Amino acid sequence: MNIVIAGGGKVGAYLAQVLLKGDNEVAVIEQDLKTADRLSMQLEGRYLVIHGDGCDSRFQEDAGIRQADVFVATTGKDDNNLVSCEIAQRVFRVNRCIARVNNPKNLRIFREVGIECVSSTTLIANLIEEEAMLGSVSVVTSLTHGNVSLSEVVVPHRRHHSDDEGVHVASIPVPEGAILAAVASTDDVEVVGEDTLAYPGDKVIVIADNDVLDDVRAVFRNL
Repeated sequence: MNIVIAGGGKVGAYLAQVLLKGDNEVAVIEQDLKTADRLSMQLEGRYLVIHGDGCDSRFQEDAGIRQADVFVATTGKDDNNLVSCEIAQRVFRVNRCIARVNNPKNLRIFREVGIECVSSTTLIANLIEEEAMLGSVSVVTSLTHGNVSLSEVVVPHRRHHSDDEGVHVASIPVPEGAILAAVASTDDVEVVGEDTLAYPGDKVIVIADNDVLDDVRAVFRNL
């Protein structure tokens, strides 16, 4: 796939690296010259780094926006992300525009103009890769259009149990509206099954309604 990213900071750089490892073609537009120079030396694969403003149609065109399958805005400024996505969508007719939204209060604005918006870099990468592999993003997209979040909760050290004693993830009493989907350890990631164990320091991937996330975290603190 051909992806154009506006913003080469920590979020944009990480996203570019993930997508390049998936054998995609990536162009990054970055306004800061030092950051652009650093990216041009750090990235590996089929990439292009443009020094310029992602809100300027000239730089979007230099980045190959007319051939892009996806445009992603990852800067730390929501207004810039909104403008750059609007240009990509309306001027260049890019099929999919995804924006990083830093202030949750702005989510409604992005959705009203038809721009997919997320706050997780990993979720942005998943959105793109899901389409590339399956031709559909219905499941993941639902996370971005409702009040549902994809989060990580770290399994704490437990006072009255050995760190070598795992917890059966399926038996953790999470509230209604929450699902424990996977466990990420230092060595592997495992989809939760009946026998899946999590140990202190492991990260449990949680899909949950935003209003029960605090309750989920409380459950883990009390393990």
